[in-house]
Amino acid sequence: MRSPVLPLTWHLAKSSGRRGLQSQLLAAGAAAVGAFVLLVMIAATVGSGTRADHTTWRTPDAVPAKQATAVQALATTYVRHEPVTVVSLAQLPGREATPAPPGLSSFPEKGEVYVSPALAELMHQLPASQLADRFPKVKSYGTIGAAGLASPDELVAVVGRAPGDPAVSKAAEGGGATWFDTGQAARARISGFSGTEKSLLTGSDKGTALLGVVLLAMPVVVLASAAGRLGAARREQRLAALRLAGATPRQILAMTAAEAAGVGAAGALAGALAYVALLPALARIPYGVGTWYTGQLWVGLPWFAAVVVAVTALITVSAVSMLRQVAASPLGVAQQANPRRTRWIRFVAFAATLLYVFQSTGNGGLTPRQAIALLVLFYGAFWLFGPWVVDRLGRVVGRFARRPATLLAARRLSDDPRGAWRTVSGLVLAGFVAGFFSVSQLGMEGSQYQGQVAVITDAAQARHAADEARTLLDRAGATATVTVGHEDDYDTLLGGSPGVLARVTGGQEQIDTAVTALTSVAPGTPPYSQDYAAAPDSTLFDRISQVSTATLALSFLVATASAGLTAAANVLDRRRVYALLRLAGTPLKVLDRARLRETVLPLVVLAGGTTGMGVYGSYKLNQAADVGINTTGALQLAACVVIGALAMFAAIVGSRPLLRRVTADPAQTVD
Repeated sequence: MRSPVLPLTWHLAKSSGRRGLQSQLLAAGAAAVGAFVLLVMIAATVGSGTRADHTTWRTPDAVPAKQATAVQALATTYVRHEPVTVVSLAQLPGREATPAPPGLSSFPEKGEVYVSPALAELMHQLPASQLADRFPKVKSYGTIGAAGLASPDELVAVVGRAPGDPAVSKAAEGGGATWFDTGQAARARISGFSGTEKSLLTGSDKGTALLGVVLLAMPVVVLASAAGRLGAARREQRLAALRLAGATPRQILAMTAAEAAGVGAAGALAGALAYVALLPALARIPYGVGTWYTGQLWVGLPWFAAVVVAVTALITVSAVSMLRQVAASPLGVAQQANPRRTRWIRFVAFAATLLYVFQSTGNGGLTPRQAIALLVLFYGAFWLFGPWVVDRLGRVVGRFARRPATLLAARRLSDDPRGAWRTVSGLVLAGFVAGFFSVSQLGMEGSQYQGQVAVITDAAQARHAADEARTLLDRAGATATVTVGHEDDYDTLLGGSPGVLARVTGGQEQIDTAVTALTSVAPGTPPYSQDYAAAPDSTLFDRISQVSTATLALSFLVATASAGLTAAANVLDRRRVYALLRLAGTPLKVLDRARLRETVLPLVVLAGGTTGMGVYGSYKLNQAADVGINTTGALQLAACVVIGALAMFAAIVGSRPLLRRVTADPAQTVD
């Protein structure tokens, strides 16, 4: 016998009227947002790995001398605080021809210079004394193709050298200099470009992007769960009536699963297709070394399908889980007897989890998997604790409320703390991470060397190099004081290494001019500034700061969608309650203000509180390290919070016409 589940589900869905259609559209919209956000973060992770793979060829893997066909040296210089990767290549005489490096059509001959499009544009914009003079003078520059670049904005140069050129000599290895053991300089004999070591500038990108995925996973789960609960009151009443009419629990659950799966699949697929359509626009968003090539952000069909299926499954499971009471006690649902109180066990579990996390992190030596596991556990602790806080917040506010709107909002928070928590839960941990890293100045160990430019030389040649440096700086028009480094001088950029130190005044343009002018002092060891010294730590913390800010912004997007959709759905689900309040004489403005405060209170207390905790913790660490606040990051955080909060409130206010419409005839609505 044919099962009546699917035909009956389709019939009920069609006959649910405009209100049922509205709930279904809202659920599909929530699924679309969740799928889109998740795909964007996965794309950033996948793309970061692809970009890092495109930089491995620049760090040479040594081969035995008899097998070598060329010498390769990697150097890194900085201009306007941006890194410029310089790869020097020299073909060994009497050996087989070396294959062309990625992005080039042939191995570079002596005197040839290839530059990335972004570097060519920058060289055209800046005076030659600040950048172009660092490279050999040529009539025209070749162009490095996309195969050799991690980003369209990356600054890379490939220079053809003679085998005896100092730029590919043993001095290019760093010679034990303090700041050269950072992955920014290397030299080896090679036979090809099958390197495995990722660049310092891209090696940490994938890990930090994965952090964003972990931080956003819970908000997406929350949004999908909220989507499954949209129209729950209408569905519960309808299915409870069917249950009382003789439908079995299995049929009730199957009908709910079929309806939720259809709506969720349609919404998730729409969000996934929106991600595909917006790939060119997403590729223009900078991260790390710059913007993206569009193909780097394509996650592939397996991930594409997995996200659609996962979001659909989350919505289906959420919808089915809401009907456990219908299956067990349909009469209780029909009478709307559903108390939703929280217990003190949540607070105890939260405290125990935090104690375990703090003890585990205090021991140090965590692997990435352990760190992610602890982060998930930390999230889980907040997931338990959040509804408990919202419940107590509603009780406290209700006790001291002086206005009707505040009293109504407090009662709603206390009656359904889990629903209010779901709206802001995604912002709680994201706010803490963003607040901490946005204003942090950690990783800026090179800041005390501001205005210094150093050149590593042999101790015997240091004085002669200093005289040459003074002449070159004077000729370039750079104002600087040149001194010779000493072995016991660890307070300068030389760090105790022999060499020349120039203290430059006049800003970043003068520093770039000084670096360019001093390039010929020791060709095997290029001059470097504080940017070079701080790169290993500043690169990592810069990536984390970017990811945390982007995560907070996307969390606000998810929270805005959740708040707007939930507000609209609550109007439909609570239309009988609103009608009774209107019949009792409650003005429409009071009901609208109560809905807004129902979101504002937990948003300010929970999300605002954790963001403030993150900022305060970062401030104390900056204070202990004797560094200031990252002003730019603080302004970005403030702008993100203000815009995100306004967007959430606008989404809630957007359902005001719906509230006006469902309460237009309160007597009929109650009936």
